[in-house]
Amino acid sequence: MKIRHYIGIMLLFIVAFQSCKKDETRAILASGEDIKPATLSLDKTNVTLSKDNAEDTVLHLNMIQPDFGFQAAVTNVLQFALKGDNFKTVKEVVIPSGRSTVGFTGYELNSYLLALGVSTGTTSEFDVRIKSSINAKITVVYSALAGLKAIPFASTSYLYAIGAYEDWVEANAESLISPTSNGIYTGIINFPEEKLTFKLTPERNWSNSYGETEPGKIVYNGGQDIKAPRAGNLELEVNTTANTISYKDHSWGIIGSATPKGWDADTDMKFDNANQVWKLTVSLTAGEIKFRKNHDWGTNFGGTNGTLAAGGANIAVANAGTYDIVVDFNANTYTLTKK
Repeated sequence: MKIRHYIGIMLLFIVAFQSCKKDETRAILASGEDIKPATLSLDKTNVTLSKDNAEDTVLHLNMIQPDFGFQAAVTNVLQFALKGDNFKTVKEVVIPSGRSTVGFTGYELNSYLLALGVSTGTTSEFDVRIKSSINAKITVVYSALAGLKAIPFASTSYLYAIGAYEDWVEANAESLISPTSNGIYTGIINFPEEKLTFKLTPERNWSNSYGETEPGKIVYNGGQDIKAPRAGNLELEVNTTANTISYKDHSWGIIGSATPKGWDADTDMKFDNANQVWKLTVSLTAGEIKFRKNHDWGTNFGGTNGTLAAGGANIAVANAGTYDIVVDFNANTYTLTKK
């Protein structure tokens, strides 16, 4: 009798357990019909941007979080695209976890919109939506579109490369420049051997940064240290819309009888990204110099009286000494200043 009693209790326990298990399954699985995308609203539909309101919060986003039918960490990304483009070209901004309201300064919004290649000073129309995802196995969902009209303004924006080449000192980071804030930044950095790693930041601090997910691919506030492919002077091009980074050799040096290596090899200069000039402090002897690109005679400059000329005459150095050399290839000028 006791055995039958115990068997009955065990059967009841198993039934109850299976019932709980089914309830748990229902709690963590949702059909496509049960998934609710985020709801997006903007506090303005028409914004005029200018340097006067660049520091002000000009647009607020309000969002009701998506519901995937179970508890999970959701990544929400705000997407901007030109109206009618069907998001073929898109600027994405990650919304901080758990936030339902986000404000954007004029500077931030201006840079997002210019990344889509629109003109400044005229009205452009944009589609805005939220992309929500959990992981690669769950289908991404999108909010309904919100419309935005905006007039961007012309501006210059920067990224900063904080890295091993300058001993990870934020204040010494070289800048990459986007003259029209269109999301494409360029700059030239000299990477010594064994000091190839860095990260990109919108400011000279670690509040936000771009890391690398794989060679040539970057991600905002994620990834690992970015690594340059080789030592030397490299020109970097960063596209924050496509989230890519590329490199090419770009060096200028001095060569000639007055230089430490004579006519046999270049003494490399260093690029000042902030002022867009090449600089070098070097000991020279009496003799001659020329400026040469990428250690090759295919592109070289000489000159007279501070004015550069492509393939021009050798530049005379009358007296030996230590010189500060500054070369501006945009203005085609050079200075040799004896210290």
